[in-house]
Amino acid sequence: MGVPAAPPFPTASSACLCSAPAPPRVSQYNLSFAFSNSSSAASVFSPLSQFSFNHGADGSDGLAGRVNCGGVLYRSPLASGDYIGSGRRKMLTVCGVTGVTSDNASVEKDKVDDGTNQADDHICGKPLRGRPLPFGPSAMNDGVNFSVHSSGASAVSLCLYTEADLEKGQITKEIELHPEFNKTGDVWHVFLPAIAPNLLYGYRVNGRFSPEEGCCYDSNCILVDPYAKAVISRGLYGMLGPGGNCWPQMAGMVPPLEEDEFDWEGDSPPRLKQKDLIIYEMHVRGFTRDSSSGVEHPGTYLGLVEKLPHLKELGVNCIELMPTHEFNELEYYAYNPVVQDHKMNFWGYSTINFFSPMTRYAASGSNNCGRDAIKEFKTLIREAHKLGMEVFMDVVFNHTAEGNEMGPTISFRGFDNRVYYMIAPKGEFYNYSGCGNTFNCNHPIVRRFIIDCLRYWVLEMHVDGFRFDLASILTRASSLWDRENVFGSPEGPEGDVVTTGTPLSEPPLVDMMSNDPVLRGVKLIAEAWDTGGLYQVGSFPHWGVWSEWNGQFRDTVRSFIKGTDGMVGLFAQCLCGSPHLYQESGRKPWHSVNFVTAHDGFTLADLVSYNEKHNEANGENNNDGESHNASWNCGEEGDTHNFSVLRLRQRQLRNFMLALMVSQGVPMVTMGDEYGHTKGGNNNSYCHDNIINYFQWDQKNLDAQGFYRFSRLLINFRRQCDALRLGEFPTAEKLQWHGSVPNLPDWSDSSRFVAFSLVDSQSKELYVAFNASHLPTVVSLPERPGFKWYPLVDTSKAPPYDFLSDDVHNRTIVLAQAANFLNNNMYPMLNYSSVLFLLVSDDEF
Repeated sequence: MGVPAAPPFPTASSACLCSAPAPPRVSQYNLSFAFSNSSSAASVFSPLSQFSFNHGADGSDGLAGRVNCGGVLYRSPLASGDYIGSGRRKMLTVCGVTGVTSDNASVEKDKVDDGTNQADDHICGKPLRGRPLPFGPSAMNDGVNFSVHSSGASAVSLCLYTEADLEKGQITKEIELHPEFNKTGDVWHVFLPAIAPNLLYGYRVNGRFSPEEGCCYDSNCILVDPYAKAVISRGLYGMLGPGGNCWPQMAGMVPPLEEDEFDWEGDSPPRLKQKDLIIYEMHVRGFTRDSSSGVEHPGTYLGLVEKLPHLKELGVNCIELMPTHEFNELEYYAYNPVVQDHKMNFWGYSTINFFSPMTRYAASGSNNCGRDAIKEFKTLIREAHKLGMEVFMDVVFNHTAEGNEMGPTISFRGFDNRVYYMIAPKGEFYNYSGCGNTFNCNHPIVRRFIIDCLRYWVLEMHVDGFRFDLASILTRASSLWDRENVFGSPEGPEGDVVTTGTPLSEPPLVDMMSNDPVLRGVKLIAEAWDTGGLYQVGSFPHWGVWSEWNGQFRDTVRSFIKGTDGMVGLFAQCLCGSPHLYQESGRKPWHSVNFVTAHDGFTLADLVSYNEKHNEANGENNNDGESHNASWNCGEEGDTHNFSVLRLRQRQLRNFMLALMVSQGVPMVTMGDEYGHTKGGNNNSYCHDNIINYFQWDQKNLDAQGFYRFSRLLINFRRQCDALRLGEFPTAEKLQWHGSVPNLPDWSDSSRFVAFSLVDSQSKELYVAFNASHLPTVVSLPERPGFKWYPLVDTSKAPPYDFLSDDVHNRTIVLAQAANFLNNNMYPMLNYSSVLFLLVSDDEF
């Protein structure tokens, strides 16, 4: 994940997003009774040491004849039928608000009616106690239950908005929760019967504000519920809020009492075997935003749906969506004079809410309080499943958009800063993410939150898998100084002392995810490193179910293909699925997700066109981004008209694609690489909502018979070839290594040639060779009596002869030209080229 050195928050006027002032606080609740059958009830109370609640079927609780008055518990000596909460509910005055029973002992604070407000009767009925679980808003029994965790809050209010009021930054109705009636343990809750449709909500949380102790409660802020299922702020992507505000007030969607069920049309997940996956990493907006896409809704979930046939044709069967959780694309909003436009948080690795899909990726935007965006996301999943494609989400549970102590208070910080973030003893934020804060993943509350979130996306949204950004953070010890909270017992498995951030061999969160009954059949992929120096490729705690982004595959293949000495042994390991990383721990080849490029770093075309990064367009003087890229420009930097350089670059593109597709494991292709998309050497394009990151459909169409054709045919060939999708690491029964002559591989440091043959149930046998030398060579092919080797792929050939499919015009002429070599089991290979042969019978040739 590429990120700016210090994520700015340029237009936030303060650390809090709420524009509504906090109402005066009441220091304590003074309770008095107004009995219809007694005028002197206040004089007949006697002390009581404890009280209990009677749970009602509507989610409320009646207080059985007992009430807290001035910090002391009292019980009335009246007849049981007159007790509060019994069959005769008595009226209660709380903080000057009359007409509240013991079942609905929360306090309502409404904004002053200026003649434009919706009538209270149309907002909701009288609030009831509610239930502590489930967390978040839940429609039930003709009302909505609200529940939120906050361990250090002294007061909590539920704030309701109409859509119009949210846009104006004013609260429609505020309901203060009673600290006893509306609280169970550390959970605050309330039930609102007969609630009006199309409402939004947030919370005002008060408590101790002492940042040096990690306490950041601020009643000036209206917070987004971590469990909100849709988050609304601005309706359109890139549109500023009122007054040019990049961080206008946000609010969650109140679920309707009668929700229209989404028509899944009998959807069932493809449940593809992991060894058969071909992953396509993509960006929802970037895929169709360019006008050349020709879609009806560019840059949206529905736009992506229109272009799913392209992915089907390409041969991929799994799409991995870059972050689609709610984030603020204006987070880095600042004028960039280099491109004469504003910087944006285009990639989205800065989550605001983990339950809400990014509403501004929806054609409907925030319509219907975000519910239409949810339906559009579901439509994408359903239509992908129809085409046999699984959908993975790239999730960022390593940090949030709230940044460090200078960042905005949006949600987690205001509810429980010390719970949700790794906090040092003096209140500083640990920064293993490189983005200002670190999510406190192994805290009991946080790991429950993450599990709840993942289950929601699987059960409600039908997502098939997750790729965890900077997943090594999931293995670090939480910032609790109490071992019992971390491990469940005073004696933990990691020794006597566990300090904050210590890598755990059996992290509780990863254990829970690995063994969760709902997530058990879901694909889990770790980016097994973080920016704090923890690198776990090959050693990520896996429980037999976790795959990893294989960064060693990327680095090794890049180095070998460009001709680096001493790489043949590691390159051969990569071709076999990296058994040196995964076999000893009991994992399989398909636990390795192989990739040459990803969203951060060079594109495939730039990898063969640039020796150095060229990130000047980011406006940071080319100081951002990775400087070590293991790239080679093939003779000239960047754009060139030199024919020999361009021809070599085309060979190298094909060499990389062939290496990726013939390796055991799961290949991942990056959006745009199939046609050779270039970002002009920018290897950290996080801030560009423009052509740098947009898929160029016109370029793809112009290249339809060039590299795109080669990529499409090769990807589909892999899907048809069992030998390239083994469930176990290859052995000598299936695999033989060769040098320039059969069965004599050269593993010396100076060697730049690797070849192997592999038995296949469909194609009988494959022969693959890579010549990464600057010199051409002639290879001898293995003798197979009664058979010949058919040259399917030769990356040195011009298209369409680079992939010699049956429909190639003049195919027989091409074969005749190579007959003298092939008849003698020999073949000439140019420098920096690779080949793939199929074994065919003499009469088939």
